[in-house]
Amino acid sequence: MRYAWHVPELPDVTVYIEALEQRILAARLERVRLVSPFLLRSFDPPLRSAEGRAVQGLRRLGKRIVIALDGDLFLVLHLMIAGRLRWRAAGAKVPGKLGLAAFDFSTGTLLLTEAGTRKRAALHLVKGEDALSTLAPDGLEVFETNLAAFRAALRRENHTLKRALTDPRLFSGIGNAYSDEILHRARLSPVRLSQQLSEEETERLFEATRETLRAWIATLREEAGAGFPENVTAFRPGMAVHGRYGHPCPACGSPVQRIVHAENETNYCARCQTGGRLLADRALSRLLHEDWPRTLEELEEWRQH
Repeated sequence: MRYAWHVPELPDVTVYIEALEQRILAARLERVRLVSPFLLRSFDPPLRSAEGRAVQGLRRLGKRIVIALDGDLFLVLHLMIAGRLRWRAAGAKVPGKLGLAAFDFSTGTLLLTEAGTRKRAALHLVKGEDALSTLAPDGLEVFETNLAAFRAALRRENHTLKRALTDPRLFSGIGNAYSDEILHRARLSPVRLSQQLSEEETERLFEATRETLRAWIATLREEAGAGFPENVTAFRPGMAVHGRYGHPCPACGSPVQRIVHAENETNYCARCQTGGRLLADRALSRLLHEDWPRTLEELEEWRQH
């Protein structure tokens, strides 16, 4: 199953923040209209204490959006899987089914919506930097670190590369979608163990991580232009492998493969990343047992029968 929603990751959140800076920096937060009581996850200070305060700045905290207000207050939004932001004219109505909250600024209204029945998006209001720091794990910011620190974080535990890249305690802001793109650029298997990488492979992964995220920030900026980014999705035509199962790899032309586990799908190119070896999809492996194809050539033969 393909999931059109995904947790907005570092590139998405970066472009959200840049768009918000153009619209609410130095503006006054006049009112918060909370529609869903489940959205607010903090109680002290009370949410009303944020009203009437000016926006001092915006920043990213992992995959969260932080709006800094006068009085050392911070509004912290975590959009989770299906939460999205919309910018509208002042006083805009909150959408009936999807609307969670409206933030009325002196310059316009920021709407928070969430698709689906499971409401996971979260809003916190905290006071002070110390309280703010408790809301996100201390993963490395890949644009603010060096190769040595990246290597140390990667080797802290012996996880698969897919799991390591998406662990917020190790690396900040990377999730399911962009980890697939990073590993494809680095030409590394998603199930390779982090402590098994050579020095050259580690450096390759470090550079691929930074290059991939930087390239997607630029792409999303260009797509948004002067508008507000509203097309935040897990699947983009310009992606090399993520969400591209069965499509040709842009590097070698081989069909993109996948591993499905729970709600997550890992996509990879067998020829570019695993030496032509297919990674066993758990569901299909249980169904086919010994008949599960091990290589691209075996897969092609299997499909022809």
